Amino acid sequence: MAPQIITDQPRHEARIGAAIGRHTRLIADVRISSSGLLAIGGMVSMILLSTAVLVRVAGSIRKREE
Repeated sequence: MAPQIITDQPRHEARIGAAIGRHTRLIADVRISSSGLLAIGGMVSMILLSTAVLVRVAGSIRKREE
């Protein structure tokens, strides 16, 4: 049994399942707090912003070479 974490923050829970063929099933359970969800959102937004900068820089270098 997993250890129980006691906090005052509300928890968000999700479950998804998928069947592949007749004999293979995948099930994923997720429990996360509001602050954890906010942290993940911040990390994803930073990754997207940094990717946009890299694409722009790569495009400007390509134009200079032509």
